[in-house]
Amino acid sequence: MIIVSACLAGYRCRYDGKTVPNEEIVALMKRGEAIPVCPEMLGGLPCPRIPSERSADGTRVVSRDGGDVTEAFRRGADETLRLARLYGCDRAILKARSPSCGCGLIYDGTFSGTLREGDGVTAALLRENGITVTVKD
Repeated sequence: MIIVSACLAGYRCRYDGKTVPNEEIVALMKRGEAIPVCPEMLGGLPCPRIPSERSADGTRVVSRDGGDVTEAFRRGADETLRLARLYGCDRAILKARSPSCGCGLIYDGTFSGTLREGDGVTAALLRENGITVTVKD
């Protein structure tokens, strides 16, 4: 089993309420080989929601209106890891650039569309726990 970002599987869970289905992820779902997760919603955030980005120092996650949503992102990451362990997942395919799921490159916290090196909260936790993370658009 593979953990996948629910938005890539066709679920309407992105911050803007839209979906970005990826054919490879949808095929994994149809074959019963993937577990869809939205860490942000697992952490208690609504859909749609105000966009968020990790702060430049990576210690907090803030919404565009200045709200601190760090704890919701941490809760969602913890729940995602719990599900990965429950289903024996050693791999995750997550949404690129997301403050939860991005791996390698994420938005820089200025809401300017600028990318920086780093991982989203969930991607970082999964990697710290031995789960291989790759990203898709």
